[in-house]
Amino acid sequence: MAAQPTPLTLTMTAPRRGKPPRHFADMTPEERVLAVTELGEKPFRAKQLATHYFTHLTRDADLMTDLPKATRERLVAELFPALLTQSRSMEADGGTTVKTLWHLFDQVKVESVLMRYTNRTTLCVSSQAGCGMACPFCATGQLGLTRNLSTAEIVEQVRSAARSLADGEIPGGATRLNNLVFMGMGEPLANYKAVMGTVRQCVAPTPDGLGMSARNITVSTVGLVPAMNKLSKEGIPVTLALSLHAPDDELRSTLVPVNTRWSVDEVLDAARNYFVVTGRRVSIEYALIRDMNDQGWRADMLGEKLNARGKGWVHVNPIPLNPTPGSIWTASDPAVEAEFVARLRAHGIPTTIRDTRGSDIDGACGQLAAEEE
Repeated sequence: MAAQPTPLTLTMTAPRRGKPPRHFADMTPEERVLAVTELGEKPFRAKQLATHYFTHLTRDADLMTDLPKATRERLVAELFPALLTQSRSMEADGGTTVKTLWHLFDQVKVESVLMRYTNRTTLCVSSQAGCGMACPFCATGQLGLTRNLSTAEIVEQVRSAARSLADGEIPGGATRLNNLVFMGMGEPLANYKAVMGTVRQCVAPTPDGLGMSARNITVSTVGLVPAMNKLSKEGIPVTLALSLHAPDDELRSTLVPVNTRWSVDEVLDAARNYFVVTGRRVSIEYALIRDMNDQGWRADMLGEKLNARGKGWVHVNPIPLNPTPGSIWTASDPAVEAEFVARLRAHGIPTTIRDTRGSDIDGACGQLAAEEE
């Protein structure tokens, strides 16, 4: 028997505690030129600053030695305000998983998680402080929504992680940041403008951006259908990840309250449309919760609904739930998890259990912020 749905209390537009100061990463290349000229500098200074920020991954005036000292100190003071202050850092997996709690300019708290694997590196970033989607099993969802992050506040999470890797601070030697996932705190598509601004900064060739591949960037959503359709038209081939968590409306409306606005069939149709428009295979995220959504018949229902929309367009990632302290929600039994995966694969659905790194350091985003609150 499914639990009774919780009341739908979504906040689609974040209340703001204050607007973050203007930052270089909030600007287009043209706006950067205008900004430096307004400060009395030559236009080429914008390219120099971009090279330091996006190529050398620094906002430290002392390292910008190709600029006159007085000039660089003034430009950094005006265009590179400190947006993130590290409050706490926790390590797992021999130091190859690092979770950081950041305080923003207004003392709002967000988290990011950097993970190094044998052949790749991945950063999970936050796009909002808190979240308005109210999913009951999610630590961030229980915090509620404080505000949206700016583009630069998200980009700074990325730059900081990339610099840490470049400096060899993560075991394994100096390396590059390969993958970026918007799966931290917040609903990315509810902060669409800033998230896409970040994506554009990340994929722009150096020195105007970080030069990452769009195919190595994943944007997740609980199913905001209009924004999913808008994303399909951007012309930037990021991977779309749909946090589904249940194949039936009765249960999904409990686990993901936004389902009362856009149903399972509607979000799956929008996900399929993303594949049709972009050619990019969609990921279905499915947190396996003991005795709640892990029944074999639900795996069958999910497989049938995905196959009804065609073959080869989707990949399912069952995720063993990382429970939050004091929560009634917990991970599925391993045998139940194995049966769920086997049933999906029997339907011909590519299925891979998501690696659950950082469980010993409260790896699910929102847990450190919740502790501080």
